[in-house]
Amino acid sequence: MKRIVLVSGTSVPDLSRKIADFLDVPLVDPQVIRFANGEIFCEIEKNVRGADVFVIQSGCAPVNDHLMELLVIIDALKRASAKSITAVTPHYAYARQDRKSSPRTPISAKLAADLLTTAGATRVITMDLHAGQIQGFFNIPFDNIFASPVLLGYVKEHLYSEDLVFVSPDAGGVERVRYYAKRMKTDIAMIDKRRVGTNVAKAMNIVGNVEGKDCLIVDDMIDTAGTLVEACRALKQNGAKKVYACATHPVFSSPAAQRIAEAEELDKVIVTDTIPLSEECKKVDKIVVLSIAEILSKAIHRTFNNDSVSSLFI
Repeated sequence: MKRIVLVSGTSVPDLSRKIADFLDVPLVDPQVIRFANGEIFCEIEKNVRGADVFVIQSGCAPVNDHLMELLVIIDALKRASAKSITAVTPHYAYARQDRKSSPRTPISAKLAADLLTTAGATRVITMDLHAGQIQGFFNIPFDNIFASPVLLGYVKEHLYSEDLVFVSPDAGGVERVRYYAKRMKTDIAMIDKRRVGTNVAKAMNIVGNVEGKDCLIVDDMIDTAGTLVEACRALKQNGAKKVYACATHPVFSSPAAQRIAEAEELDKVIVTDTIPLSEECKKVDKIVVLSIAEILSKAIHRTFNNDSVSSLFI
């Protein structure tokens, strides 16, 4: 008889509980202990022999601790004779290091893939992967689920107008923005930016008409919000009426909260709960958090039942 077990890491406890509620499955909280020297120990206090186990752990700060914790949990499950182990990682750690950006640099996204596979993961489920080619780093099944249904639902209900324009923050995000605009039957624009340093970018030109428009910047993640604020200023300078932003992963490294709160050009930021907000970010009224628990629960349910998850890819 098939049996499903949900195991929650320490990175996204609220999201894990929501997923468990949707699936009506008890949530297993492994006993994760950190020794005085920082080593991580884990004990699964439930019989998982022959079970299909789904471990929910996001690659958020502190990234290295959470990644190591995930590996330790997977290893414990493998040695406990779990039938299958699916790593449900809403935000994939090290996703931005998907290629050699300069000589003598690592491809850390590939390293993370090797670690997960070696630890014993038999499948990976993630949300809005930063670079699609990361799927090719794995020799096990990999499902990249999109958060667009959740984000578009909010946009349609709260932000849509005939003057709405979807804006890509760079050339690499045009395909994503084109998909959003097609679903909402709106125009698109693009910001021509130049990266002048690590986490530092300069908006140069606007490609497309934004004058007198409500602009919605669409990205997969927001880190320090420096690029976002720069983009908002460029749009306002080119005649935009209102400027919104939406992203799947609210990385929000310091000083993102302060920048968003102080940016008069930015009206609202819509994100999901793939990464929990810090206490500082929770105080910023502009930030709206949507839950992707239902989509992930559907992906888990269909994976467990060997059903197709392709309808969740759109």
